Amino acid sequence: MKQENKALLIKYIICFVIASLITVGVFWAKGFFVHSIGVNVQILADGFTVSGILVTLFAGMLFISGEGALLGIGFIAKSVILTFIPGGRARHEKYADYRERKLQEMKKSTDHCILFTGLVFLIIGIIFNVIWYINFYNIV
Repeated sequence: MKQENKALLIKYIICFVIASLITVGVFWAKGFFVHSIGVNVQILADGFTVSGILVTLFAGMLFISGEGALLGIGFIAKSVILTFIPGGRARHEKYADYRERKLQEMKKSTDHCILFTGLVFLIIGIIFNVIWYINFYNIV
């Protein structure tokens, strides 16, 4: 197995383990195996949906920050800190220079393991939601 494929496999395993830990945390918080089968299916749906949404949103935040959308917040924070440091304003740079320097320093990720893992968990959660709705949702 090539070194790149091995590294990508390790990234997928790490993403899967983190999403699984979030799912198990939701199971534990809701008391899985304590309730009836209908409630347990609902807990399964909640666990997979929550972890899927969180991991997918994290992938979205990584994409947004990789495109430079959050550079303004860092620039403002740096400006505020330099305001309180004696002589700090002398080291202050323009936003255009700051943005250009930061965009050159950024590394763009080509693998999408976080997004893929989040979407898989989200789809599993949606499937459990559909199963719960078809079998256990009764309006009288």
